[in-house]
Parts: sequence; structure tokens; C-alpha cells
Amino acid sequence: MSVTNQPAPESQASGKINYSKIALWVGVVLTIIFCLAPVMWQLLTSFKTNEAISTIPNIYFPSPDQLTWDHYGSLGWGFLRYVFNSAFVSLTSTVLCLGVGAPAAYTLTRLKIPGENIILVFILVISLFPYVLLFLGLLEIVKALGLGNNYIALIIPYTAINLPLTILVLRSFFQQLPKDLEDSAKIDGYSTLEMLLQIVLPMTLPALVTTGILTFIFAWNEFIFALTFITREEMYTIPVAVAQIGGASVFEIPYGPIAAATVTGTIPLVILVLIFQRRIVQGITAGAVKG
Repeated sequence: MSVTNQPAPESQASGKINYSKIALWVGVVLTIIFCLAPVMWQLLTSFKTNEAISTIPNIYFPSPDQLTWDHYGSLGWGFLRYVFNSAFVSLTSTVLCLGVGAPAAYTLTRLKIPGENIILVFILVISLFPYVLLFLGLLEIVKALGLGNNYIALIIPYTAINLPLTILVLRSFFQQLPKDLEDSAKIDGYSTLEMLLQIVLPMTLPALVTTGILTFIFAWNEFIFALTFITREEMYTIPVAVAQIGGASVFEIPYGPIAAATVTGTIPLVILVLIFQRRIVQGITAGAVKG
């Protein structure tokens, strides 16, 4: 009976350490720590007692008696109203942005419009324009139309600000779709509307989800417009509600309740991304490889 000698792995045969692989994993671990450390610190602060938060040096690993749920309890059920406000404004502006941006992007991709390049240049310039500079002009419009303390005062600006980016992203995706599919659908008797809804829309769903997530996150986190255009407390969005949390005195900063509020306001975004993570990856990588 013969015994076949298996060749030893290269690393064992040479007796050398694979430093490149070690450096790769060290870099991965450091990157994860760098990204997650602020989040974990905020989460930990939301559970620590006030005494543990103010202790110097900082307590990185609190004991069970230094943890509490009181900061979340101090927010009260009324905080859910702010979550609803943010969700309503963000979702509405996202739907409007996709509803207007998708047809516009498809039109710019498939139809030969006079001055198409000029239109695209204007869209690009608008998408790069700092939206904060629009603040004073929008404030005068809101005052003139009497839209203060109205969700419309936030929905319309959010839609307008995100619309150029939506058009650019979706246009680049539509350019990757083979036009032969649309021509075949028309030959098979599909109307233009049926072709768009049954052929094009399912194929562009990853791009729509990716663009919609970006639009939703912007509207969810926007602060300046929400702080100025909405002054009624029951209509506050989450960023404004968090900024209004105060301590027992002017000189006290309630780190615990603020951390609890930010964690509560971030949870819906995390859930949203986890639900659509597959579509987001598909949308990001779409068009990267041409068949």
C-alpha cells in the first residue's frame, strides 16, 4: 500500500508569515472599530446612569448597577409623535421625488430632446448647489404663502433638493438597460404605460430603492428647514425634538436623554436599510459589469 505525500502549504513549506493577509485583517478590524465606535458609545451613553456619564475618567465598561432605562422612559410616549412626523415628511417627499424623477430620467435617456446637454448641466449644477443658501429665499416664500407650521413647507423643499440627484442616478441606470427589451415589448402589443410598469419598473427597482433610501435619509436628518419652518411642538421632526431636550437647569446638558433620543431616531433608519439591503447592493452595483 503506497502512501502519497501531500505537498505542504506554501506558508508552512517556506516557514514565512503572510504579512499581507495579517495587514488586511488588521485594516478591516480598525475600519470597523472606527465606524462603529461612535455608534456604540452613543448607545452605551443612552443606558448609563447620570453618575456614570459624568464620571472622570470615562467608564467604558459599566457595571450592571451603572445601567438604567430611565433615559428612554424620560422621553415619554410623546416622542413617538416626532417619529411619525419625520416618517410622514420623509416618506412623502421620497415618493414625490421618485414619482417625478423617474419619468424625467427616463425621458432624458430615451427621447432626443433639444438642448438635452444644457438641461443635464443645469441639473448637475443644481445638485451641487449648497441647499443652505436657499434658506432665506424659501423662508420668504413660506411666509408669503402662509405655509408655516405645515408639513408642505418641508415636503416641497426636500423634494426639490433631492430631485436633481434622483434624476442623475436613475438616468445613469436607465442608460444600462437594453433598449431592445422595450422594442420587443412594443412589438408584442404592450402600450407605453404597460411596458413601463411591467417591463422597465421591475428592472429599475434596485435603483429606485437605492435612490429612495438616500432621499429618505436626507429628509429624516434635515435640521435647518425643520427648525425654522415648524414652530409648533407637536409638529417637530426628530432632529428638532432632540435639539429641544433640556436639562434641569441652563447649565446642565442631559447627555443621557439626548443619547436615548438619537438612538430611538436612528432605529427606523437601521431597520429600513436592513430590510432593503439586498436591493441597495443591487442598485449600487448595477451597471458596474456589462454583459
